[in-house]
Amino acid sequence: MPALLEVKNLATHFTTRDGIVKAVDGVSFTLEQGKILAVVGESGSGKSVTALSIMRLVAEPQGRIVSGEVLFKGDDVLKMNDSQVRELRGDRIAMIFQDPMTSLNPVFRVGRQIGESLVLHKGMSRKEAFERAAELLDMVGIPHPRERARDYPHQFSGGMRQRAMIAMALACDPDILIADEPTTALDVTIQAQILELMMEMQERTGAAIIIITHDLGVVADMADDVMVMYAGKQVEYGTSDQVFYRPLHPYTWGLLASLPRHDVDEKGALRPIAGQPPSLINVPSGCAFHPRCPHARGLCSADAPELIDANSGHLAACHISPDERLLLQPPGRGGGVR
Repeated sequence: MPALLEVKNLATHFTTRDGIVKAVDGVSFTLEQGKILAVVGESGSGKSVTALSIMRLVAEPQGRIVSGEVLFKGDDVLKMNDSQVRELRGDRIAMIFQDPMTSLNPVFRVGRQIGESLVLHKGMSRKEAFERAAELLDMVGIPHPRERARDYPHQFSGGMRQRAMIAMALACDPDILIADEPTTALDVTIQAQILELMMEMQERTGAAIIIITHDLGVVADMADDVMVMYAGKQVEYGTSDQVFYRPLHPYTWGLLASLPRHDVDEKGALRPIAGQPPSLINVPSGCAFHPRCPHARGLCSADAPELIDANSGHLAACHISPDERLLLQPPGRGGGVR
């Protein structure tokens, strides 16, 4: 039986005046039913474009999926016609976009927008769809749901708009829910509420989730698997325990080191990763991370490391040998975010 979602060697490029932007460059992963995959990395690492490519939402003609397969229950989404993709979106695969204020239409009531997919995919009448929209708003914790379903997006707070987006995404009971940085614009208290809500919805519906974030701490307690991206490529992939407690790549070490620790008495400034992410038009030769890596050596600038299985499905793309990693890896980096 095929996995729920298999992404194989996915590559998405954008044509600009300055050259070709290799936003996603050979990404592969598998998502099983009921599992949560976290895709993490700095801004510009290719996380969101990976999600948009899965949904076939890359803006053409500037953007183009140049290679790869996206197999949903064994069927390649990239080979589907437009009608088949429209049937898939919102029904079997749904997405929560990063900014709900720009994703919600300001001139339509929230209940109508939530119910739109029910009319389209489930054949409900407008009245039936509105009633179901009110139920969904109640499910995601919005008080007085029938009244609020008649409100416009500007009448909702930021946290309520994000809850409405989750309700919209869950309307058709999708198999896969993709959440693109769903807590970025929210304060810490609301962030925790939204993440808790997503986990409750996942347990209730059994949907698989892909959550995209630049903050490893956000997903420490909820992800089953973690994929770390840098410059359009995977640099590390493994279970949550593997990545948080036994990280293998210096970039992952840097992400973890930049998080505040609550389990130690030491005080001091956070340790940011030096430098800036590279231009995806002129990606550095060899390992793209080598200009910022404190452990780089000559081989790193000459040859791009392959993503290899270091231990029990824990993958890493790094020239540092396993023995060297034991000496170089900062001790207990994962403990501070759990």
